[in-house]
Amino acid sequence: MEELFTVPSMMSLATLAVLEIVLGIDNVVFLAILAGKLPPEQQPKARMIGLMLAAAGRIALLFAISWIITLDKTTLFELPFYWGDSHGLAADAPEPTTTPITIKSLVLFLGGAFLLAKSTWEIGHELEGKHGDGKTKAPASFAAVLVQILLIDLVFSLDSVLTAVGMVRPEDYTKYWVPMTIMISAVLIAIAVMIAFSGPVSRFVNEHPSVKMLALAFLILIGVVLIAESLSTHIPRGYIYAPMAFSLGVEMLNLKVAAKRKQAHAVP
Repeated sequence: MEELFTVPSMMSLATLAVLEIVLGIDNVVFLAILAGKLPPEQQPKARMIGLMLAAAGRIALLFAISWIITLDKTTLFELPFYWGDSHGLAADAPEPTTTPITIKSLVLFLGGAFLLAKSTWEIGHELEGKHGDGKTKAPASFAAVLVQILLIDLVFSLDSVLTAVGMVRPEDYTKYWVPMTIMISAVLIAIAVMIAFSGPVSRFVNEHPSVKMLALAFLILIGVVLIAESLSTHIPRGYIYAPMAFSLGVEMLNLKVAAKRKQAHAVP
């Protein structure tokens, strides 16, 4: 037990929990958009099931650490070009001419393509809803939304678990259960935070069309990042989240200005 309650272990837990929460923002936003297509009475249930499935999937993957690590090592095939980063190569190493595709790469590529396709379709649907024939589309079925949640949970869970394994480094501990306890605790903390904020986030996104459009644009960006990473091109997440935070801040100012104008016009 003493190995678990050391300062480095507690620092690893706190850092990983914060990182898991940040990585979970994408999951919460996408879950909010998908659940928003259901009738209002079914939306909390869909969000809860989706987050519970995410937690179960991540914990299950953590128990399969040895298999998870091989996902990035076993090459399925190679593409006849190289778009990856060169900064990680040795100075005297020759420039690669092929891009290896592993199981992880394939999952990230398919997940990124799904995010791109789904987000683009949702943007088109939002535009048609305002300028189309005026017909109201029937709510999506619970089963269809749940299947989409499962698909995207798989992608985000894989990314989350690989990040956890890379940060905690189980090989640095003498007892197997210590890093497992740290990683599972961080996942559960992140899921608890996501559950606490999923309802308010969902209501806010679905009540403000401009914020929903911005969220869909963010998801397109995340899809592009996943596809790039599947082709061995690493894009630091800071380059993604900083513009997202800036855009969201500007949108919050726009909403505040719009609310003040509406209030001013309402005053007789």
